Amino acid sequence: MGGERRRVGPTEDSSDVDAQGRGRAENIDPADQWVLNPDTGEYELRLGPSAPQSAVPGPRGPRPRGAGRGRPAPSGRAPERERKAPDRKTPDRETPDREVPSQRRRRGAPEEPPPGRRGRRPAKKSKTKKALLWTGGTMAFVVLAAGTAGYFYLEHLNDNIQSVSDDGASTGGFSKDKAINILLIGTDKRTGSGNDGYGDAGSEGHADTTLLLHVSKDRSNATALSIPRDLIVDVPDCPTEQEDGSEKIIPGSVGVRFNTSLGQGGRTPSCTMRTVTELTGITPDNFMVADFNAVKTLTSAVGGVEVCLAKDIDDPDSHLKLPKGTHTIEGEDALAFVRTRHSVGLGGDLSRIELQQQFLSSLMRKLKSNDTLTSPTKMIKLAEAGTEALTVDSQLDSINKLKDLGLELGKLNVKNLTFATVPVKDNPAERVKATVVLKEGSAQQVFDMIKNDVSFTEVKQQKKKEKAAVAARLKGEKAPASEVRVQIMNGGAEAGSAQETLSWLQVEQGVAKSENAGNAPEELSRTTLEYAPDQAAQARRLADILGLSGSAMKPGESVTNSQGVPAMTLTLGKDFKGAGVKLNAAAADVPDDAQKSTADKVECAK
Repeated sequence: MGGERRRVGPTEDSSDVDAQGRGRAENIDPADQWVLNPDTGEYELRLGPSAPQSAVPGPRGPRPRGAGRGRPAPSGRAPERERKAPDRKTPDRETPDREVPSQRRRRGAPEEPPPGRRGRRPAKKSKTKKALLWTGGTMAFVVLAAGTAGYFYLEHLNDNIQSVSDDGASTGGFSKDKAINILLIGTDKRTGSGNDGYGDAGSEGHADTTLLLHVSKDRSNATALSIPRDLIVDVPDCPTEQEDGSEKIIPGSVGVRFNTSLGQGGRTPSCTMRTVTELTGITPDNFMVADFNAVKTLTSAVGGVEVCLAKDIDDPDSHLKLPKGTHTIEGEDALAFVRTRHSVGLGGDLSRIELQQQFLSSLMRKLKSNDTLTSPTKMIKLAEAGTEALTVDSQLDSINKLKDLGLELGKLNVKNLTFATVPVKDNPAERVKATVVLKEGSAQQVFDMIKNDVSFTEVKQQKKKEKAAVAARLKGEKAPASEVRVQIMNGGAEAGSAQETLSWLQVEQGVAKSENAGNAPEELSRTTLEYAPDQAAQARRLADILGLSGSAMKPGESVTNSQGVPAMTLTLGKDFKGAGVKLNAAAADVPDDAQKSTADKVECAK
């Protein structure tokens, strides 16, 4: 649209509003005339009542309800005397030449009272709370903001949504009373205007950027786990629905790049979903797929994303050329930013992952801001861009389903969303390092934290205080392993766990003064270590060996072992996973090589 856009607000001169009705306000975006009514919490079309008004269509939306059906839709609140006498024979002071769209009503909402009758006013809601209800999912991914804005024109947005079968690879869809796992897939498919110039023009669309988004059961925290595209994995066989409705088994592959789980040999997003399950042990509830166009259109819809560069970047491969400093980017520049890798970090895919995490963090902060949440113009553009640019699984194939997911994710605070990367190392089988493999111990610890719904961030002040108190138990002198005396009991672990741990402690850790005390009197959900005050140094050493957190250390009384000497008691709980596997992982124990960062922090690309 030509010229500068202007927002029509309650404080502007009424001549601006009247100009729209007379057809003299070409530079006013129609979406800007939808404003939030603070009394009702609803968006309403506000046009001047003093001049003939033209119908104002929504962007690519269907014809407004009430228009062209034998009755004009109300254009605003009528004067008091007109509301008291709706059956007057005299015409209104001004009669519109053409019909004006009525205020849009949600599906299932009660009909508006007829003219002249005052309906009961609903309880007031704050602007921010109402906007958050409509855009809850913006916290986790742009599509959720776009989805929950769909109240404006549901049928139109439903038609925009593209979906493909999950082929039975998911849990069947997210649940409101459980933790949520969404697989977000960014492909390198070059379809769309201007995208054929980005190298590999014939790409089938591989899993170029993949994140597993985990949202805790209580919605207090979330983790977005990046899976490197060059990670060596096993892709399982994929039963895949064909266009004619038949099913085809696409053969799996052993020891291949993760990104080949999509596009290669006809593999669909459900194959990527199965690969993630094979890799992590976590079955995603749903998936969403975005291509190059999604990055460009979504960033433009939100008005640009602010990024920070610690140095000048000139990358001929991604076409990104920006000087050091802070920039607001959208469209082509945004796509170039998330694709660049040779000019940041070590120049590889892992460096690009960090850059993309910084970009998504900034995008989420922008979407969470009041500037976005209370802007009808931006919400309409997000709804259009999000539903057109993204492909979802068949469990998320309507605005209502996306809205429900968005409301769940909208309960999350950005500061409690952690970005992490699967811990990996260079592939030792290669001379020229081009791929990576898992760091088994660290990676399994990250996967277990997500499976067990353990937060990567501390989300409540009380928990921080408690953690500080128990952490003090780990501070201080540690006794030599040879001086540690402990009895080991099985309190809910697999049979034989106490003996397995005893052998491991004695043979590999030098804790010779340990013994198997059999089964505990009762089962415990978590492994604990009970010790007397004068055994604190021994307890700290054993906790360090086992990976116990301070909360698992229970000051109490000692017991007498078989030699008649005071000893501590280690009770293996249901969380015990085997000798040598770290126990009771907490936020502070997240492996450093997971490269964790939170979405509320501003970071500059180096």
